[in-house]
Parts: sequence; structure tokens; C-alpha cells
Amino acid sequence: MPNSTKNTGSDTEPWQYTLYIPHDPRAVTICRRTLRLILNAHGLPHLAEAAELLATELISNAVRHTKGPAALRLRWADRILRIGAWDADPTPPAPPPPRQPAAMDAEHGRGLDLVRSCADNWGWYPLTTADDDSGKYVWCELRAA
Repeated sequence: MPNSTKNTGSDTEPWQYTLYIPHDPRAVTICRRTLRLILNAHGLPHLAEAAELLATELISNAVRHTKGPAALRLRWADRILRIGAWDADPTPPAPPPPRQPAAMDAEHGRGLDLVRSCADNWGWYPLTTADDDSGKYVWCELRAA
């Protein structure tokens, strides 16, 4: 019988997860907890705190500013964690103006400023499906140290 070992904690093998969520504010907490479980399972707990903050901002925007379902996508490849949020609204995200971040005590308007500050890279692109459904995908990346 061949000798094989299963490496469940490798941080070099690429992987991807997508969590589809309903339009429900409780989905933000579910996404955050699921993300932590996934990172722990893949031996990447050191990325969890920053990743949770970034995912929370992206998914919160998708739930707060759209009317339809959304999805959280996590992709690990080449020691980079890409966190993305899909939603059904094609309206581009409005990034904060340069050099004018929102006040620290502001209730709204700090999300993408936090993403811009904490992520190594971020962006968005529009999506259109074969059924003429449209939406957008907002993403950010964390590089493993």
C-alpha cells in the first residue's frame, strides 16, 4: 500500500471558497465567522484579524447598499489572500476622496477608507452574466508575511 500523508495546514496550496448570502444584516457576522474558520483550517490564523475587518467592510457595503443577494469569495494563491464581495448592483463603489478620510467618529463613509488603509491592494470591476444580470465585484488583498 502506498504511503501518503495529507497536509491540511499547508499555506502553499491554492484554494478558493464562495459563500452566497441573502440580503440580511446577520449575514455579515456569518461571513466573518466563516472566514475565521477557513483561515484557521488552512493554517493562516495570523491573517484572521485583518481579513475579518476587510471582509466585514466589503460584505457590509454589499448588504447595506444593495437590495439583492451577495457573496463572499476567499481565494488563497501565491501567499496572497484575496477577499471579494459580489453584489447584484452595478453601481461602482464610491471611494473616499484622497487625503480627506472620514472622521474617526463618523457613522458612515469609513469602510473603503479602512480597506484602502489595511489592504495591500484593492479594486472593483463590473460583472455581467449571460442572463443580462449585472453587478459588481469589490476585492482586496492581504499578502502573507
